[in-house]
Formats: sequence, C-alpha cells, structure tokens
Amino acid sequence: MQLRRSARILVTILAAASFGGCGSDDGGGGGGGVGHTVVSANSDVAGAVTEYRALLGEPNNGGAPGIHVGGRREINWDAVGDDNSSPHFLPGDFFNAAVAPRARGAEFSTPGVGVQVSADSDNPDDAAVRFGNINATYTNAFQTFSAERLFSPIGSNLVDVTFFIPGTASPAVTTGFGAVYTDVDGGGSSFEYFDADGDSLGQFDVPEANNALSFLGVVFDEPVVARVRIKYGNTPLGPDESEEVDVAVMDDFLYGEPRLIPVD
Repeated sequence: MQLRRSARILVTILAAASFGGCGSDDGGGGGGGVGHTVVSANSDVAGAVTEYRALLGEPNNGGAPGIHVGGRREINWDAVGDDNSSPHFLPGDFFNAAVAPRARGAEFSTPGVGVQVSADSDNPDDAAVRFGNINATYTNAFQTFSAERLFSPIGSNLVDVTFFIPGTASPAVTTGFGAVYTDVDGGGSSFEYFDADGDSLGQFDVPEANNALSFLGVVFDEPVVARVRIKYGNTPLGPDESEEVDVAVMDDFLYGEPRLIPVD
C-alpha cells in the first residue's frame, strides 16, 4: 500500500446529544456526552505527540507512586529488562508496581496468550528485534518512535488498558489516552474508551501509515476514562502473512494522571 501523505489533525468535538453513546466509524465518534479533543497523525507524528502532551498537561510524573495534582504518565517500553521482553511475556501489572519507576497506574490484559515487549539488539536469548522472532518480515516492517522496544498482544489483536492510582489496587480514571502505532495498513486499528461504569465513550480509528508510524490520542474535558480497548489491525502477530492480513504494534503510550473515581 502506498504511504499516505504526512498529516496532523487536531479536532475539538463539543459534547452534544448527537455525540452520545457508541462511536462512529469516521474516527471521531462518541464522547458519551463529554467534550473531547482528538489528535491524530501519520508518517511524521512528532508534532502530534508534542501537541498531545501539552493537552494532557505537565509534568511527566514518570513512575512515582501515588496521586499527583496534574500532569501525565508515559510508557516507552525501553527500560523493560530482557527477562520481561520477547520471547518472554510482560506481566500485566508490570507498570503498576508499588514503587518507582514502575508505578505508572496502567495494567494490561488480553484475551490472547499474553502481552509482550519486543527484544532489544543485545538480548541474551538472541531474539530478533521488533518481533522478528515471530515473523522475520516484522523487523523491517515495524519502525520505532523511541528506540528500540515495541509492545503487542500475542495470540490476539486486542489489549485492554485499565487505570489505577499508581502503585495501588484502587481503580482510577484519566482525562485521556494516546499512543504511537507502527505499520497500520488498513482500517482495523482503533481505540475504544470506557467510563467507570463500563459504558463506551466512543471508538476512534487510527490513521493508516504502511511501514511507518501513526498516532492517535483523545483528551476528554473531564477525567472519565477508566479503560481503553486497543485493537491492533485485524489479525494477531504470526508467522503467516497475506494481502488480507493487517498486523500493527505500538510504541509510546501517553495518558493523563490517574485520579480517584468520583463518588456520586
């Protein structure tokens, strides 16, 4: 597929009755009655990532446990050690440990076998980088935004990200979530946001960028996001490829500082 022209799109969608309920397939549906801003880009995504960081707010609170007044959290996978990287699985609660630097308030689950972070270039298992140990073509197809590790489910193309007060088991909500994708060939990759009651806040499509990077992030006017379902293309990673198969993996995650769920 021919690479689409680099683009950055910044759209503010004000809450209205017509935007309630589930999202549409145009990449900007939903909102659950809460105003939201969508930032998306393909090919050259650095500007969109900078824009999205500003919308989430400063500072980057890193892996410090506990509640912070404002700011955001980020995960770039590169500090994950070899023992928790491909061909080994990443524990789903790895980034919600009780102490820094892993207290980031995000836990991952999948209906598949598990989630993995790709190997680096000097890993002791001699696994190929960028999930090349699963399919040799992935090493060239997948680019990185922050070198050199990437993230993907194994045995499924779905991952749920659930938010907690960093370093605790207390469920939390955030104002938004965004991430960098690599090699989105078709229209199968998306985010669906859910509130603390499990109701959908909308589904948003990731822009295509064959053998290149894409970015999608949504910021809501209030901290309402308790969980995000991430869809990676239309097929899990695997040894076989065809023209009908679209696989995609991810690099950096960015999300607003997790906050306590309001009590009615």
